[in-house]
Amino acid sequence: MNTTALKSAGLGNAPGDAVEGRAKIFKMTQAAEEAVLRPQDYGRWSHELRAAFAARIALQYDERALSDQYAASAGAFASLAEPSQDGADDGLETVVAFMDKVATDTRNVTAADIAGLQAAGISDADIVRLCELNAFLAYQLRVIAGLRLMKDGYA
Repeated sequence: MNTTALKSAGLGNAPGDAVEGRAKIFKMTQAAEEAVLRPQDYGRWSHELRAAFAARIALQYDERALSDQYAASAGAFASLAEPSQDGADDGLETVVAFMDKVATDTRNVTAADIAGLQAAGISDADIVRLCELNAFLAYQLRVIAGLRLMKDGYA
């Protein structure tokens, strides 16, 4: 089985029973990644921009290998993977600030943050798409952390 989560956790050829018994979960996680990062209906957020946001979030959690993997698909938006970039060069300051806050300060996200996106002309459907991306990365990062703990038990 070859999934982003397994590769990022250093379990590309994962230990047998522990992963095989959860194969369906890993396949569904990979399918969720495809749906969130490369959906057919991507709205305002291109696949490249989604990859840049995913890389950025991964880097904010010190997941350099995962960040690099996503950044490789970020194309013209690759610079946004770096948390030092505020998105101003691409007219995305409001979106980048929102994505950063949701990723790193979730408990303090308020209705005012959503209203700020709406005021910037972002549709509700596109706001949901941003939140889905952030939610998936939060999940994926936790899966990777858990897999590393499992890997340590096999080391």
